[in-house]
Amino acid sequence: MSGHSKWATTKHKKAANDAKRGKEFARLIKNIEVAARTGGGDPAANPTLDDMIRKAKKASVPNDNIERARKRGSGEEAGGADWQTIMYEGYGPNGVAILIECLTDNRNRAATEVRTAMTKNGGNMAESGAVSYMFTRKGVVSVLKGDLSEDDVLLAVLEAGAEEVNEIGDRFEIVSAPSDLAAIKAALVDASIEVDDSEQDFRASVEVPLELADAKKIFRLIDALEESDDVQNVYTNMDLSAEVLAALDAE
Repeated sequence: MSGHSKWATTKHKKAANDAKRGKEFARLIKNIEVAARTGGGDPAANPTLDDMIRKAKKASVPNDNIERARKRGSGEEAGGADWQTIMYEGYGPNGVAILIECLTDNRNRAATEVRTAMTKNGGNMAESGAVSYMFTRKGVVSVLKGDLSEDDVLLAVLEAGAEEVNEIGDRFEIVSAPSDLAAIKAALVDASIEVDDSEQDFRASVEVPLELADAKKIFRLIDALEESDDVQNVYTNMDLSAEVLAALDAE
């Protein structure tokens, strides 16, 4: 079970930490606003917006908040911020490569908060390109296992552009090029397989295996980075064994 998988590295952490719920709400609302501004405010004509609204509803974000974010983004209502996506690069303890994706209306604040979190938790900032060459953006769709076999999922998505199907805990994840996400989801629907989640992710080509003590250091750094409201996602190239993940879950 590899550490580059979002399910393998952050699911246990986020599920156990209800204090982060408010931060997660803010992140989802920001994504709705940006999607509406970029592709228009009609979810039926804007698949990205539709996806973001579904995610927010699944996370129990109140409908009023969702609708206001959609209107701010589309210009139907005043008050939308000028959100910009910025990627920062760096290294954590043990030379783990880190990509930090920010969505911010204040570049200086975002840079300061990211640098402070890195410095205080054993990380180092790197020049643009120093780390990102090791990562590739991918589309990731997850489905709950239920009675499905890996072959069932593979048969459904192979011709839609799926690159791999991984079994992770109680679900399968399907990895593809980002441009094939929509086709993968449509193929699953055609096969009567319910999509549990979908997103774009970064996957590392070279991974760093970590023992428990070092994994804890990386998670402390990720926690510190995620304290910033500007930080949307943190990607690493750490690789965690099933034993290390079980030990983290047990704490």
